[in-house]
Amino acid sequence: MALDNYVTLGRSGLRVSPFALGAMTFGSDPGGAGCDVAESEKILATYLERGGNFVDTANFYTNGHSEKILGDYLAARPGLRDHVVLASKFFFNMFPGDPNGGGAGRGSIIAQLHESLRRLRTDHLDVYWMHNWDRHTPIDETMRTLDDLVRAGTIRYVGFSNTPAWVTAQAQTMAQLKGWTPLVALQVEYSLLARTVEGEIGPLALDQGMALVPWSPLRNGFLSGKYRRGGQVTDSARSAYVGGPSDADYDVIEAVTAIADELGTTAAAVSLAWLRAREGTVVPIIGARKAGHLEDNLAGLTVRLTDEHLRTLDEVSTPDLDYPAPMHGAQQAMLQFAGTTVDGRSSEVYPPLLQSTVRY
Repeated sequence: MALDNYVTLGRSGLRVSPFALGAMTFGSDPGGAGCDVAESEKILATYLERGGNFVDTANFYTNGHSEKILGDYLAARPGLRDHVVLASKFFFNMFPGDPNGGGAGRGSIIAQLHESLRRLRTDHLDVYWMHNWDRHTPIDETMRTLDDLVRAGTIRYVGFSNTPAWVTAQAQTMAQLKGWTPLVALQVEYSLLARTVEGEIGPLALDQGMALVPWSPLRNGFLSGKYRRGGQVTDSARSAYVGGPSDADYDVIEAVTAIADELGTTAAAVSLAWLRAREGTVVPIIGARKAGHLEDNLAGLTVRLTDEHLRTLDEVSTPDLDYPAPMHGAQQAMLQFAGTTVDGRSSEVYPPLLQSTVRY
């Protein structure tokens, strides 16, 4: 597997690299997690030279500087923009004090897209994500606006990020019934240390043929290989404000490290390989503050985990999911009742409550 071994993004004709490059760290950041223009361009060049074509940013990242860095880089290289799948996001308010400076209303989306296109120095975005759910705006207004923008040619495909499954399902159903542009992908938090997406959003994406595009696939660097139980991490820009791993996190980290040592690779590569092995189309977003970090993450394309490795990682990282997921087993849609067998499974696997006699 290499970056130029492309996959289709959900139910679409858009072909993207198996790892997307996240540009959240591109540019000046008051929190200290960003990198300067020169290093940002070095990271971007490394990714593109290796065959990568899927670059993800947001208008909110480094207060717009991330988009400007990408726009300047692509504009300085004629023809390159046509071969890059460029994605950005809308939602967060860029103009504090203006109630319409962010969100997912019609005027706000159009204004935010206009500014993103200006900074990115392009006439269209290949993927436009809603960065978060705007509970104050009717979802039909948001979906109709995005469909209008697709029809106008200023965006090509639509996705949601950080949005509840029930809202996403409502939006997708509405789009299908009204003939509007459907969602092709969901950008979600997903890693060995953050698996609650498997309760509702993951099954929805699988059912609807939407790709999952995980952000923070190494969980703030916890799965990068830097962290050891009882040790100190001093070279992480985020460690000061995200805290450290919990004891349960370290159980997962140690299992990942053991497999990495066995395979002669890194913990980051094993963690990314596990994500790529999940059911459906999963395209992790890899970020970096240094070009060397990117190279380390790209090793995840060459790692092959055995069935035993996958079982070990699945078991040690099993998430506690909200009701009603625990009642459904491993996302199984079956009906067993009173000793009957459906889909090859006996109702003996169900609690006695479900095998009781129905009384009238």
